[in-house]
Parts: sequence; C-alpha cells; structure tokens
Amino acid sequence: MALELLDITASGLAYICLGGFVVVFSLFSLLMKDKLYLNEVVLGTAFGVVIGPYAGNIFDPRSWGSSEGSQNITLEVMRIVLATGLFAIGIELPNNYMWKHAKSLSAMVIPTMAAGWLIIGGILRALFPRLNYVSCLAIAACLTPTDPIICAAIVGGKFAVKHVPVNLRRILSAESAANDGLAYPFLSISIYLTVESSKKVAFGKWFLVGWLYQVILGVVLGIVMGFVFSHLFQLSKRKGFIDRESYVAQYIAMSFLTVGVARTIGSDDLLAAFAAGSAMSWDGHFNEQIEGEIFASVIDLVLNCACFIYIGAWLPFKDFNMPSLGIEPWRLIVLLISVALLRRIPPMMLLYKWIPEISSWQEALFSGHFGS
Repeated sequence: MALELLDITASGLAYICLGGFVVVFSLFSLLMKDKLYLNEVVLGTAFGVVIGPYAGNIFDPRSWGSSEGSQNITLEVMRIVLATGLFAIGIELPNNYMWKHAKSLSAMVIPTMAAGWLIIGGILRALFPRLNYVSCLAIAACLTPTDPIICAAIVGGKFAVKHVPVNLRRILSAESAANDGLAYPFLSISIYLTVESSKKVAFGKWFLVGWLYQVILGVVLGIVMGFVFSHLFQLSKRKGFIDRESYVAQYIAMSFLTVGVARTIGSDDLLAAFAAGSAMSWDGHFNEQIEGEIFASVIDLVLNCACFIYIGAWLPFKDFNMPSLGIEPWRLIVLLISVALLRRIPPMMLLYKWIPEISSWQEALFSGHFGS
C-alpha cells in the first residue's frame, strides 16, 4: 500500500509540475516572448532538466518500465506532438500554398538538406574517427531536418509578426514541415549501405522502400485523406450536421487518424500528416470555419510544454561523457557549434537568390540560422 501511495504521489507531482509550468508561463507569456525572447521550448526543456532525475528527481520518464519500453513511449510521445504540429502547419497555410510555392520549397528543402547532411557527416567523421563515414551520415540524417515545433515558436508571436515578413514566415513554416518527413530517405540510404553487402541492393531498396513506399506513398495517402475528409466536412456543413467546435477538434482527430493509417501500412506518417493538413485547407473552406478560433493555439502550447518538459527530464546526461566510445563533452560542444554555423547557413546564403520569398542576404542568414 505504501508503495502504491508513493507511486500515486510521484505521478501527482509530475502533473503538478506540468500544470504549474503552463500556468506560470501563461502569467508571464508576453514578458517571456516579447521582452526576454524566450519561448515554451527553451523554458520547458530547462524546467524538465530541473525536475528530472539529475536535479529535483521529481519526474523520471526513463523509469517507466524497461529501457525498451521507455524508448517506445518516448517515440510515440514525440510522434504525436510532431504530427499534430505538422498537421496544424498544413492547415494554417493559405489556399493551395504548396502548389504555388513548390519551386521555392524545392530549392530550400532538397539542396539545403543534402548539403547539410554531407557537411554534418564530415564534421562527425572528423570529431569521432572511430565511426566510418556512412555511420556518420546516418547520425547526420537525424540532425539535418529543422523542427516544425521550434520553427512555430520562432516565426509566430507578436515579435515575429512585427519584424519578420509574412512571406518569409510562411515559407519557413512550410519548409520545416516538409523537411521533417523528407529526412527519412537520407537516413534510409545510410542504413541500407550499412546492412546490405551490395551497393546495388542498397540503392534499389532505398528507391523502392525509402522513396516510393515511405515518401511518395505517405504524401499521396495524406493528400487523399485530406481531400476526402475536406469534402465530407463540407457536405456535413451543408446538411447542418457539424458545428464550429468540431472543426477545431480535427486538429487532434485527423492527426491521430492520419498517423494511425500511415503507421499501419508502414509509410511516412509525418509527411502524411502535413500533406493531409495541406489538402484539407486547399480550397480555404476549413480555414474559414476555424477563423478566429484560439483553441488550436491552446492545444499547441500545452502539447509543446508537455513535450519539452518530457525531453528535458529524459535527457541522458550520463551518456554525454563516454570516453570508451569516443564521446566527450568537448567534442559534443564543437559539434553543436559546427552544426549551428554550417548546417544551413552556407547553403541558404548560396541559394537565396533562387527563392523569391527571401529578398536579401539578411533574410537568408535568418532563414539559415533559425533551424540551427
């Protein structure tokens, strides 16, 4: 009984910490965002570290079952938060935005990611000589895409609205959503080159599985689901069967549904979620129904706070110093600085003249830096 009460108390403390953080952040949100330039991402992660096992020891997500079970929980938590954010970005973009800006997005996503992938791979090879270059590329694929959640925190808010041109904010949001799902081909080719004895077999599987089945099918699946449910919502609206609040609920419901279907068939669920959101807002009907609603922003804030508090408490600080594997703090610090300076900024500075939404080198520098 005492142990059960202790577990309940620990669970209660975790809920208190999450709720208390959101309440306090909300009380000082304008001060934090517009004066101190801090958002829920930075503060949530720091708070997670404070209450995590290496400081306050109030909240320890790694204690939830076995090591494998904890990793699975972490994977699913991150998956649903990312999918919801990607779907929201797709929904909130203007009518058929992806089609109108396909050229600019292609220039921003594909060559920028490829260059960053190769650059980070080279940096990792230099810093961790025990790894071969293909293994470094596998790790680099995880560091290459920008984070749509962090992007939303940077290009949103009053400061961004005042100082960042709307075209730039929209293209950065769309790019962050697109490249998050497109990182999979970079990872899969590295894995296939590692596990397959023949390069021909590796590239064959990369094309068939990595591109056709994962990426292309994921995008098609999301588009089909988005268009189908968009027309179903319009039909229900004409019949008087759906209310305004139910449209807002689709931020969560469609995210879950799209991810569930994509995961069931083994396709790219993140790209599917973004494609579904973009397709649902293609003709502007969905956007008209949710205009002025703030509930989606509330959901986004709470999910972000919970997600990054979880990440802060989950961080394995003891693994940041493992000399036997060549992992040392100074190497990680050099890697961090190198990634921040070299992953996106040089490619963006070279490519911005082919991107109409970026009108100057200052905007190119901002676009390159924001994802670092």
